[in-house]
Amino acid sequence: MRSININKLANESKFNRFHGLVLFWCTFIIIFDGYDLVVYGTIVPVLMKEWSLTPVELGTLGSYALFGMAFGAFIFGPLADKIGRKNVALICVMLFSLFTLLCGFANNPTQFGVFRFIAGLGLGGVMPNVVALMTEYAPRQFKSRMVAIMFSGYCVGGVLAAALGIMMIEKMGWHSVFYISALPLVLLPLMYKSLPDSIGFYLAKNQKEKAGYILSKLNPSYTPQKNDQYEIVIPEKTGMTVMQLFKGGRALSTIMFWCAFFMCLLMIYGLNTWLPKLMESAGYALGSSLMFLLVLNLGAIFGAIFGGWAADRWSGKKVLITFFILAAISLGLLGLKSNLFIVYALVAMAGATTIGTQIIAYSYVSQFYPMQIRATGIGWASGVGRFGGVAGPILGGFLLTLNLPFQQNFLAFAIPGIIAALAVGLVNERKTANQKMEIEMDSRQYKASL
Repeated sequence: MRSININKLANESKFNRFHGLVLFWCTFIIIFDGYDLVVYGTIVPVLMKEWSLTPVELGTLGSYALFGMAFGAFIFGPLADKIGRKNVALICVMLFSLFTLLCGFANNPTQFGVFRFIAGLGLGGVMPNVVALMTEYAPRQFKSRMVAIMFSGYCVGGVLAAALGIMMIEKMGWHSVFYISALPLVLLPLMYKSLPDSIGFYLAKNQKEKAGYILSKLNPSYTPQKNDQYEIVIPEKTGMTVMQLFKGGRALSTIMFWCAFFMCLLMIYGLNTWLPKLMESAGYALGSSLMFLLVLNLGAIFGAIFGGWAADRWSGKKVLITFFILAAISLGLLGLKSNLFIVYALVAMAGATTIGTQIIAYSYVSQFYPMQIRATGIGWASGVGRFGGVAGPILGGFLLTLNLPFQQNFLAFAIPGIIAALAVGLVNERKTANQKMEIEMDSRQYKASL
């Protein structure tokens, strides 16, 4: 009888076809997660004219999906423990793909808003589950890179939304860009067949043969035997509350994280919703204004990759402060009249230092808190940040109703960058995960015979 440590088996595996398959599907899902969020920004200028909506109404309409995301995280998180991360992820894919597709058939703002809210439920529920699957199956030496590649799918989705908007909206109407969301629906059966669930879930459901088969694919050096015992260590829920985030001298840092996430997501969703309309109001044609949205998300890819490398080489805190300051500078300068090349460069920098920065922020927060409260720390920072995401489109709509000079609209989005930089600067790094903790970690082991 052998005792098989599943965590060790996964960590010591070498990247192979199985890992590539998991990475492909998780990245594919995140690409369409990003596409379905960003696509709304591509149609704002057209929707304003066709449905005679005010900027405030359009901003509110853009926030419905973000409200849905907040509810989706609460609904689908606990459900994964009962029916599995894979099943929940695919249910969420079905929700956001189907109802984003239905947005293309909406005849009025009410229908559109309802469809966006339901799509948001899926968008909010899918992210934690695919991140968990990717983290569980990635080899230790490639874990950070594979998660970073997966997260970059959001930026790729934004680029795809902007590029298809340029090609399709003027020729085929705004409805056409929503039809692209049907692609994940078509591929759902293939995803169901080839994407694995968590090993812990298989063992909890007494599917030992399935667990052994997956482990042999994960690490081909392992061959299942009849009497193998499987051992997996999972942090046990210890009844800890959010108040633990404020103990051990972490209170100020926790509040500052919440502030930084709020401001960062405000900039991200505000820009993704209103950048094309702001540039159109400055005199650019629809196709040209959508090109700025494409450049914004291209810059985000570079920001996420370079920022992650820089954070590993130097300091996550220094990189975040630098990026937030650069975000404020680039957005402030966007309001000035410049040649087209400079404007594109500033938009790319804004994308790199807002969307790209958010990915770095998740990593920084995860390293700040001890393992016992890490999920709580990330979850609450993300949850508070979602309110910033909701506020971003609404703020942009409100600013447009004021008929402010072009420069002042961008200054309003630059100010949150300064606030976020100050917030990160006040984080006390002496209270990090490396300190001795007051919370004892419990763990449990699943043991099963195969």
